[in-house]
Amino acid sequence: AGLNATLRDYQLRGLGWLELMTSLGLGGCLADDMGLGKTVTLIALHLKRAGTGPTLVVCPASLLGNWEREIARFAPGVPVRRYHGQGRSLGDVPDGFVLTTYGTMRSSAESLGSLRWGLVVADEAQHVKNPHSATAQALRTLPAAARVALTGTPVENNLSELWALLDWTTPGLLGPLTAFRARHARLVESGEDPEAAERLARLVRPFLLRRRKSDPGIVPELPPKTETDRPVPLTREQASLYEAVVRESMAAIERSEGIARRGLVLKLLTSLKQICNHPAQFLKESPTRLEGRSGKLALLDELLDTLLAEDCSALVFTQYVGMAKLIGAHLAARAVPAELLHGATPVAERERMVDRFQEGRTPVLVLSLKAAGTGLNLTRASHVFHYDRWWNPAVEEQATDRAYRIGQTRPVQVHRLITEGTVEDRIAELLTAKRALADAVLGSGEGALTELTDRELTDLVSL
Repeated sequence: AGLNATLRDYQLRGLGWLELMTSLGLGGCLADDMGLGKTVTLIALHLKRAGTGPTLVVCPASLLGNWEREIARFAPGVPVRRYHGQGRSLGDVPDGFVLTTYGTMRSSAESLGSLRWGLVVADEAQHVKNPHSATAQALRTLPAAARVALTGTPVENNLSELWALLDWTTPGLLGPLTAFRARHARLVESGEDPEAAERLARLVRPFLLRRRKSDPGIVPELPPKTETDRPVPLTREQASLYEAVVRESMAAIERSEGIARRGLVLKLLTSLKQICNHPAQFLKESPTRLEGRSGKLALLDELLDTLLAEDCSALVFTQYVGMAKLIGAHLAARAVPAELLHGATPVAERERMVDRFQEGRTPVLVLSLKAAGTGLNLTRASHVFHYDRWWNPAVEEQATDRAYRIGQTRPVQVHRLITEGTVEDRIAELLTAKRALADAVLGSGEGALTELTDRELTDLVSL
């Protein structure tokens, strides 16, 4: 009761398994592929366990916004509190969700440990795969009636990581780490005992549920197209650049009028979008030092790593050729096989690029939105990223349809990267809430926004 969604069969099976494990006081690790709905399954589990106490979700900072939105969407009416940032307090925690990051959990383990949690969830649990880290040790101190780990990254690669996850969800299950390494891990990893892997699998199987998109019975259940807004935080550099540009530009805009004012508004919006993408794009820097400076680029790396491990192909769209070149250079530096297609790409080379992508030789294609608007058939892609938002929804959909079209045999996942608390976030809300209005007003792109009053404009752009 209270779930605003219809679960698919495999999600129902996952929910049944999690409910059984947690009701027995045992934990579990749900290790489904990206996009199979681990979040909604967990929200359903919280509703099933109503009355057992609040649920604490610990996740990377880039996913806080996502959890908040998903709970509001699938379990409206369930209270949600973010325990993060300045002035955070637990106060009187109702029987709902508390969301926090791994960093905050580590520094506030004592406060969080003073409450009795009905359920503690570690999302992207590979972040605590080192059992000796301060984060993993702090997580172990939180008292909970039940514990669930969520991860889309396969945990079979390093058996000590598998031990760390399952020893947190069900303490003592696999014995001490040294004994586990001697009895299982060494034999499996060295390959000297062919039956060791099967013995370990039998031991672990009841406590770890892993489904892949390619599993028989799962593909027919997936919708042809799933669209996800992925909110990401700004880095400190992005936030200080953003605030400086808003401060300087608003002072100039308030002093001007007419066509000059409109020009300043458009310049401000472009600058803010570029800062949200990457400081190097706004500052017109060469692509030498890109790592660690942009929330979007960090999330793109994380998601591409996961889907390349799953042998998928992806399209990455941006409306700026400059940003496309930065992404291309960044992926090349990380040895990710990718190609770049924009308006200046000669027709013959475009066709060769499309062929290489469709044959699977280049799994990632970075495209400028205008160049990719028409005539391309890229049905090999099962993931589409909109690195920045085009404020006319029709243009965005046209780009998505490069992958989602006749001849597509795989479900397509669309990821829209949105920086939290910025102008992008407000425009995204506007596009979702007022779709019909958006089509009318934003059909002219950013032009409509130049007519806003100073007050409205400040509300739109302030961080």
